[in-house]
Amino acid sequence: MSLQWIDSRDIAIELIELYPEIDPTQVRFTDLRDWIVSLDEFDDDVDHCNEKILEAVQMCWIDEQ
Repeated sequence: MSLQWIDSRDIAIELIELYPEIDPTQVRFTDLRDWIVSLDEFDDDVDHCNEKILEAVQMCWIDEQ
């Protein structure tokens, strides 16, 4: 399975598994972006990220917790 920026919920699930102790409301977007692009399954252009995408991932992370 490969992940792209549009896969907000799947990315959030991966982040929950990797960082269960992290409160997603306290994550800086710079850290969030770095964590996403470092996922083994992530396969998208790192330059196509923006604040709206990161907000969507953060919201999914909050919802999934």
